[in-house]
Amino acid sequence: MSSDHLLYETLPGGIALATLNRPEARNALTFEMYERLADVCRAITPGGPVKALIVTGAGTKAFAAGTDISAFRDFRTPEQAIAYERKMDGVLGAIETCAVPTIAAISGACTGGGGAIAACCDLRIATRDMRFGFPIARTLGNCLSMTNLARLAALIGAARTKEILFTARLIEASEALACGLVSEVLDDHAALMQRAGDLARQLTTHAPLTLRATKEALRRLRDAGEPGRDHDLIALCYASEDFREGMDAFLAKRQPEWKGQ
Repeated sequence: MSSDHLLYETLPGGIALATLNRPEARNALTFEMYERLADVCRAITPGGPVKALIVTGAGTKAFAAGTDISAFRDFRTPEQAIAYERKMDGVLGAIETCAVPTIAAISGACTGGGGAIAACCDLRIATRDMRFGFPIARTLGNCLSMTNLARLAALIGAARTKEILFTARLIEASEALACGLVSEVLDDHAALMQRAGDLARQLTTHAPLTLRATKEALRRLRDAGEPGRDHDLIALCYASEDFREGMDAFLAKRQPEWKGQ
């Protein structure tokens, strides 16, 4: 992957900026982009020069519109599906446990893998045209891992999580603000990035150990399950005929014909 697909820069005042940079593809995520973002988060050390991290998408159309569909084309077996979700849990876990506060600055579409990344960040702010969700029940026919479901349930509640997944609808900015998914809604991308910078600067002035302890304690409170309890569910979806049909229909821009097998 070209490193240009994930831009990383340090700004004055101990702030870092990571930009998902495939605007021509609505910042659809490749495996390499996921890994690069995870590496960025792992490289930030407690007490180091970076005190806060902003994650955003290039352009105004999307934070990130899911995983690039080509990543799934060779999937055939339950083992591949389980390995993928295990890998993704590791990547998202690295983002979630970043040593400094993280801010997702969201413009436009924030779906699938983009939504998962945003959910891993400590704070989320958005523009008025934000659309957040996981419309997989009408597109690909795969599923979220239990860890990702737990993150969503912790943010917006189990009932709303189930409802948006079942209906495959996207949450708009006003609802996201009302339910606590985002903390602020800005008028446009320029205002969004200005506010993200201001918020990051505020966080750099606060006690870093308090922030680290708070985010880790909340993560521990949420994660009480045993790893691997969802392997049968992941295999059920990713190794199914329906998943192949979902990918084919998505690429052909037609409605999938589900069989439930």
